[in-house]
Amino acid sequence: MSVKVLLVFPRFNENSFWSLKAACQVHGAQCPAPPLGLITLAALLPQEWTFRLVDRNVGKLKPADLAWADLVMTGGMLPQRVDTLEVIRLCREAGRPVAVGGPDPTSCEEIYAAADFLVLGEAEGIIHEFVAAWDRGERGARLRAEKFTADVTTSPVPRFDLIDPHNYLYVGVQFSRGCPFNCEFCDIIELYGRVPRSKTNEQMLAELQALYDTGHRGHVDFVDDNLIGNKRALKRFLPVLEQWQAERGFPFMFSTEASINLSDDAELLRMLARANFFVIFVGIESPDTDTLISARKKQNTRRSLAESVHRIYAAGIFVIAGFIVGFDTEKSGVAEGMVDCIEATSIAACMVGLLTALPNTQLTRRLEREGRLLPFADDFSGDQCTAGINFVPKRPRRDILDDYRKILAEVYSPQAYFDRVRTVSLALRRPTLAGAGARKIRWRDARALMRIMVQMNIRRPQLRRLFWRNLSEVAKRNPAALEACLIQMVLYLHLGPFAQYVQRELARQVAGLDEESAVIVEKVAIAAV
Repeated sequence: MSVKVLLVFPRFNENSFWSLKAACQVHGAQCPAPPLGLITLAALLPQEWTFRLVDRNVGKLKPADLAWADLVMTGGMLPQRVDTLEVIRLCREAGRPVAVGGPDPTSCEEIYAAADFLVLGEAEGIIHEFVAAWDRGERGARLRAEKFTADVTTSPVPRFDLIDPHNYLYVGVQFSRGCPFNCEFCDIIELYGRVPRSKTNEQMLAELQALYDTGHRGHVDFVDDNLIGNKRALKRFLPVLEQWQAERGFPFMFSTEASINLSDDAELLRMLARANFFVIFVGIESPDTDTLISARKKQNTRRSLAESVHRIYAAGIFVIAGFIVGFDTEKSGVAEGMVDCIEATSIAACMVGLLTALPNTQLTRRLEREGRLLPFADDFSGDQCTAGINFVPKRPRRDILDDYRKILAEVYSPQAYFDRVRTVSLALRRPTLAGAGARKIRWRDARALMRIMVQMNIRRPQLRRLFWRNLSEVAKRNPAALEACLIQMVLYLHLGPFAQYVQRELARQVAGLDEESAVIVEKVAIAAV
């Protein structure tokens, strides 16, 4: 019997470096990326069932949507927790059974107790049990997959037909799950394990072909948490990917996330560049060796971070990086050291956040043992910029917040940011892609270029000189990197104003801490009298 399934993707917290609101507006998109997990889930369920998708980052969930459905399926990550709970409430109110899964419910199932079904862990390992429970008419089932055993080679092609790619900046695919490293603050190894599991070459080409057949062109993100976790499998795949791209005139440009030791493998860097990877996110976290060792991120030690990043630039790939403030081992000069690292690496887009003890991590368990863990607020929305440090820090909280504010003020001043963009763009050595041909300018690209000109010259006149200086110099000295230069400058339309918002919020929090300290001092003085 056909079942009408409504897939609902909850809203993300908008107060994030990752929301990229201004960049989305430039490209006529509603939000960065579609829900790869939900459209993969749709492919795993019986295909005689009927599916609809509502992405609450794109449009509204209407009463008529709920009235249509026999079953609602939802869930997501920590920054979606507040809205996931709201979706559950709406389903209960409408009398519709709701099944919840995803990373946050898997880590914190008790928070989602109001759902009719909890489907926890990797879907490939448990979805057959859910279907059987549904067919038996059960409600209230709590199903959990055995950890780290899902066979990703059985994962089907996601249902890309359920999305409109025009609503998004990019579309995601996944090659592997898991990461071989052991970072204390990371929840990926708790969810997916430390032995990366990879799909087959044939699977990946089928997924890319299905996405290609939707008409999508341009940016595709490999959502792997560490694409190079299994280098052997990746090196088998990349030549096949390059050939597939060349046969179609290189319709896609790829991004992904990888550990910094990628820079040690010149062959792998060349292979990524030839397949048309153009940007990689790297978790640098801190330039301080003691901090990296304490956080168990030893892969970032015993190296010059600046030299490592510049080797990636030399392959034609620019870097976006994550940095964290608030580790126990930080010293008083953390702000200066982090700013110096960012300038030395010339990384323009730096996602700097406060350390947050995520559910079900080694860090959280240690802080619990030490009696230092603080509960999340009921309305916590995963904002690690203004609501991090959910524990009692060893350094004064005021000092941590003030250092964080100083870092953002330095690295996101227009001059500093655009200077780094220029340095990176001149350093990139983009490869000549055999078979790429002349790239056709799509109407969407033309409109985006017009919007960029309006934003950089009219709406934000303070950026005009910096924008044209970078554009003209890169066009003259390294024209192959012009697109990468534009992409990074467009990111500033979101990152710059958001950094200013965070600084204002941090200043407010620091003022509140100062006020509390003054009250305590006054009470002590009165008591002494």
